[in-house]
Amino acid sequence: MGDVIHTLPAITDAARALPGLRLDWVVEAPFADLAGRHPAVDRVLPSRLRQWRRHPLRARRSGEWGGFKEALREHDYDAVIDAQGLIKSAFVTRLAKGPKYGLDRISAREGLSARVLDHPLPVPRGGHAVTRVRTLFALALGYPLPDDDPDYGLVREHTPRPLTEPGADLVFCHGTTWPTKHYPEAYWRALAEKAAAAGHRVHLPWGNDAEHARAERLARDLDGVTVLPRLSLSALTDKLLNWDAFIAVDTGLAHLAAAAGLPGVGLYGPTDPRLTGVWGPRARSLAAEFPCAPCVQEKCTYRGSLGQGVEPPCFSSLKPHRVWQRLIEVSGP
Repeated sequence: MGDVIHTLPAITDAARALPGLRLDWVVEAPFADLAGRHPAVDRVLPSRLRQWRRHPLRARRSGEWGGFKEALREHDYDAVIDAQGLIKSAFVTRLAKGPKYGLDRISAREGLSARVLDHPLPVPRGGHAVTRVRTLFALALGYPLPDDDPDYGLVREHTPRPLTEPGADLVFCHGTTWPTKHYPEAYWRALAEKAAAAGHRVHLPWGNDAEHARAERLARDLDGVTVLPRLSLSALTDKLLNWDAFIAVDTGLAHLAAAAGLPGVGLYGPTDPRLTGVWGPRARSLAAEFPCAPCVQEKCTYRGSLGQGVEPPCFSSLKPHRVWQRLIEVSGP
């Protein structure tokens, strides 16, 4: 999901620079609705490459693989852009008809992906993912790289309410993958208590049993703190476009909330917000101030005395009162 969201501003740039642009987009099937929300996307081609590779005979017999290839090869494109720089995206890029552009072997996450390209392009690796994709599109399609803030192209009609007045709808995106990226549960509970005391409503999404159990614990005995039913990505996106603020760990939902125009704060311990931080009109990243942060490790190896009692210890520098104050600042008028 993060790669899809990071590509949306590049599509906005291209549509503005090239009036009349028609763009087809190959994305993993679960994210097809999100990709199709951008007004410049003419056609979304859902891919189930992971499933097809696991069950190739089933994919052939069902006709899914053949139908996907037929749709992909329906047009002779003026440009085919691999926006990911991965072996799997290179495989799909190779199938499409048209001159192929993408990241060169030094710029790509997986250098071998550049071997299928007609036009490998250098894009510095040290920048934010959004900037890297915007740069790639500008080089591939021949227009100057815009220097404005990214526009994700998601239509938002609701104006977020400031948190200085009661009655706002907040979403806490508490679920993530690595153990080290999890903000301490006691800190989440403290933030929920602050929001409830201020008269706001807090919504808690979840995606698996462990996240659901944590959401139930965070909401226990707190008025206005609600555990959401399990929602599709489409339904959750609709809600994000009508809520007022967010707090999130480093997860795809954090980027989706920022792209939807919510004011909010992303919390970064082991990962580096300079590369993958939330980036939106009023979304800001808070990075842990800790000797080993960002370590970019799934397992914490810190053995010092700082942050005792907090797991992971780097988040001891991002206590709830600091996070809440920053959220108030970014959500103000």
